[in-house]
Amino acid sequence: MDRRNFLKTGMLGALIAASPVSISALDEATRPATRSGRLNLSFRPYELKLRHAFNLARNQRTTTPGVQVQIEYDGVIGYGEASMPPYLGESVASVTEFLSKLDLAQFTDPFRIEDIHAYMESVAPDNRAAKASVDIALHDLTGKIMGQPWYKIWGLNPDNAPNTSFTISYDADPAEMKKKIEETAPFKVIKIKMGVGHDKETVEAFRRYSDVPICVDANQGWNDREQALEMCHWLAERNCLFVEQPMDKLAIDDTAWLRERSPLPIIADEFLQRLPDVRRAAEAYDGINIKLMKCTGMHEAYKMAVLARSLGMKVMLGCMTETSCAVSAASQLSPLVDWADLDGNLLIANDIFDGMKIVDGKVTIPDRPGIGVVPL
Repeated sequence: MDRRNFLKTGMLGALIAASPVSISALDEATRPATRSGRLNLSFRPYELKLRHAFNLARNQRTTTPGVQVQIEYDGVIGYGEASMPPYLGESVASVTEFLSKLDLAQFTDPFRIEDIHAYMESVAPDNRAAKASVDIALHDLTGKIMGQPWYKIWGLNPDNAPNTSFTISYDADPAEMKKKIEETAPFKVIKIKMGVGHDKETVEAFRRYSDVPICVDANQGWNDREQALEMCHWLAERNCLFVEQPMDKLAIDDTAWLRERSPLPIIADEFLQRLPDVRRAAEAYDGINIKLMKCTGMHEAYKMAVLARSLGMKVMLGCMTETSCAVSAASQLSPLVDWADLDGNLLIANDIFDGMKIVDGKVTIPDRPGIGVVPL
């Protein structure tokens, strides 16, 4: 029995319990593949506009380039997305060029996700966000065909989804900084961007407002390991949960030195891209931050989370600034992880999907087929 029919057969009971589907419809859903359709890929650029300027250790931006993707199969549409912050090395031009090279019409079965990933790797290396957009659309499409969200297909309990952090960064304008801090009120974990020269000032400003737990992301902005260790001790006294990517991704020895001495877990972000990086990360980090745009999508992200767990590592699930499409795709994995940073859709002003929600600070996965989104 192939993967498609195995998954469909396994979901038969859930389909019966979930909705009043006719027997003939269930027969069609679980019958061996007889569809004659092909995969039809379409895409368009879509620029994401940030609510506030993002001030990071190595750049500032007010927009993020993106590409919206659709894959249609026998009248069913799956939605996907590529989001390309500058450090990824991808652009609208590179993503659309890669997608233009793909001939998905050669595939008559959208459940051949492993084969389609192998095909994409053969077309061109890298292009991780571009590949993620196809992967997300395939998962949305196949989930819709099965009539189930992917967290159920993976056998995950949505009640185990964690609280998400909400991200703020330093702003020299006191009024703007105050506005950013006030927007954190609904959340139970706050991520503070660091490495811009105002690290303690930003934490102290936030601590005058709230005592909820924080985590920090230095985005490779700390250059001296002794100072990094001092900051870790200082943050530990201020209810900080962990430190993400404190030093340059190439400074593996210094990061390992810091990990051995830090009172806080050290989490890999820029260091980590894809599945082969997980074992390397275990040598210098306590945990990993998985992002769909870096690892080519949900298919590999799931494998990374399982491998990290087997190595005794902490797992965080992150995102870029994205619409609810990619964020909701990531949320399907959230019951697997320790921490989530799935606020990318909340940081933009022009979302075009309804999907994953944050309810009382907690990731709440839509009970809809596929990745759980509908266009607005």
